[in-house]
Amino acid sequence: MTMPRARRAALPPADESAVRGQAPEPPGPLLVALEGRAPLEYAAMLLAQPWLRRLPRGDDHPVMVYPGMGANDATTRPLRRFLSRLGYATEAWGQGFNVGPREGVIERAKADICALSDRHGGRAVSLVGWSLGGVYARELATALPARVRCVVTLGTPFTGDPKSTNAWRLFQWLSGLRVGDPALTREIAAPPPVPTTSIFSRSDGIVSWRCSLNEPGPQVENIEVPASHLGMGVNPLVLYAVADRLAQPVGQWRPFDISGIRRRFFRSHPRLADAA
Repeated sequence: MTMPRARRAALPPADESAVRGQAPEPPGPLLVALEGRAPLEYAAMLLAQPWLRRLPRGDDHPVMVYPGMGANDATTRPLRRFLSRLGYATEAWGQGFNVGPREGVIERAKADICALSDRHGGRAVSLVGWSLGGVYARELATALPARVRCVVTLGTPFTGDPKSTNAWRLFQWLSGLRVGDPALTREIAAPPPVPTTSIFSRSDGIVSWRCSLNEPGPQVENIEVPASHLGMGVNPLVLYAVADRLAQPVGQWRPFDISGIRRRFFRSHPRLADAA
């Protein structure tokens, strides 16, 4: 397998041509500055613990969590602890700092998924990936569909121009790879053949949110939350959405329900045009 395969109302509206055609611009200086709210999102997670503990219990199926670019398993520890308390068998990716899909990384990741599945009686593994880690999750699910239950990505740029992020130069420097191969870009944009959820934020200061939109499909969805890119793994609304997606029984996947009070906090975009 090749690799890589509360302020919402104040943000400018999108237009469909930008989503479908022209390469979106990377997030501007204001959104980059708003990444400084990540510690507040962590504090909000701590305050929301009584609410988060009342979420549906997991069924003990295995969940593998992948960190973002330049990050390691320490950054996903709050997310993994949260999922473990809900009753999931969570696992860290275990390959140190994520510096891109260098030689051996994907082969090791595939072997780890198979081993985790085997340790749990052959049960399929859910994959949760943050930023670049979400690209891994999508590609690994494509390579191992019988071993993967679902994919949930957080602020992951899997479609559009890779240079529509504020991190493409860092990616090239860390990984030693070049971005911009059109064929590879199309390959990465294709969703895996398992239920796939993209959780994104219009106020993401690292990744243009338009690069995190799945094309229409029977088992794909896009959920918008008010969050920073760096705080996605601790934002209580993101945690809520992840838990909701993982709690679905095998073979009974349904799009995220935003009826009732959820409308105050989430938006769902089943089609690209809905993001306009």
